[in-house]
Amino acid sequence: MASTPSNAHRGGAPRIRVAVIGCNHRTAPVELRERIAFTPRQALDAANELRSRGILDEAVVLSTCNRSELYGVPSDAIEGGAAAMEDFFTSFHKIPQAELTGKLYRSVGSDAVRHLFRVAAGLDSMLLGEAEILGQLRVAYGHALDHGSTGPVLNRVFQGALEVGKRVRAETEVGARPMSVALAGVKLAERVFGNLKGHVALCLGAGAVAEQVVEHLRNRGIGSLRVVNRSFDRAAELASRLGGEAVSWNSLDSLLVQPDIIVTSVGASAPVLTREIIDRAIAARDGRPIFVVDLGMPRNVAPDAAGLYNLYLYNIDDLGEVVEQNKKAREAEIPRAETIIGEHVAKFEAWRTALESASIVDDLRGRFHKHRIALLEEKLKDMPEVSREERHRIALITEELIDRVLDEPSSRARNGGGMRGRLGALEALRHLFGLDEKLGEQSGGEFGDERGEGKD
Repeated sequence: MASTPSNAHRGGAPRIRVAVIGCNHRTAPVELRERIAFTPRQALDAANELRSRGILDEAVVLSTCNRSELYGVPSDAIEGGAAAMEDFFTSFHKIPQAELTGKLYRSVGSDAVRHLFRVAAGLDSMLLGEAEILGQLRVAYGHALDHGSTGPVLNRVFQGALEVGKRVRAETEVGARPMSVALAGVKLAERVFGNLKGHVALCLGAGAVAEQVVEHLRNRGIGSLRVVNRSFDRAAELASRLGGEAVSWNSLDSLLVQPDIIVTSVGASAPVLTREIIDRAIAARDGRPIFVVDLGMPRNVAPDAAGLYNLYLYNIDDLGEVVEQNKKAREAEIPRAETIIGEHVAKFEAWRTALESASIVDDLRGRFHKHRIALLEEKLKDMPEVSREERHRIALITEELIDRVLDEPSSRARNGGGMRGRLGALEALRHLFGLDEKLGEQSGGEFGDERGEGKD
């Protein structure tokens, strides 16, 4: 049987519940999303804190340009655990809870699993079927796994999500002609300039999104392309591989005078292009406008620069028309993708139900044996005529009775057959037998079973 999750409750049977709380492009504007974004280091620190404070037994943080989400297995009752996750979300980023009212969503159980699977499939993205999210999810999960913040439940869920993402892209047209934030930004530039041949472009950043930007620009015959990054070696590697020119970060001010198109995708906690920097560049351009697509999260261009004359500034939330065209071309494939997602949600629920039912059977066995020991000691203490051999035989018979009664439930739990969709019945069984309550420890004495139960 699969390893048992660590969030065993008072009665010993694990409550296997997945919860998610988050904020995305549908619920909050970029101005708020950038304030609650997690850097890779912050994601690991948050997972550590969630676990060390006893809020979650397992945790993964997923943070991209369009979403920040906490996935976890709550240590406490699911209602209290989800509320504690929300409190943590606001306190970690030092944002008053009132500012996030109506901006956060949260789901538990199969709804949380389905949400993650839809994210992996690209159905919950701003750009339907976007190509980047599956890789971002894989990286976030990989970091959490290496860091030790996942366990059997989230491992099962995230591995299922990666499989869903691959299947949707392979078996439906959602993944055909993949759209990405990088491609949407370049398409926006084409709408402004038409043919990009002969134009000069500057890319700030050398990460995964920047690499896609450079590749799309090259494929469209951009006249001149420069790459600038804080790490010159990374900029040089990207530029040499894709036919551009790497330039030192220290030359950024003078570089802004030349390009027609600037695309930024720099990982930074504060804007790298301030209003003052851009204002100086515009003044030196002899009246030529400057077109900037800011794909950074948090934003790379200071918001107060938006009002500058001759600056055409677009951020992630300004890709609306591109998003709508992309959606219309693919939305007919959504039902097929949802079918795949439904299959994998059912697989997870079957696994979860089998694991919980097996654990309940184990708890029942332990409880029955404790009652058995207590009953034998109570009834036989006033029966001195019963010999030691007879007492031993009675103990074996009663032990075998319990094993026989639980043999069929144990077999069904191991096989998982017919258990799908029966978690409500399991909850009722747990309540019926008081498995959430501790039974007083029994010494066992001479009636402990052969497995050593009740013995020193």
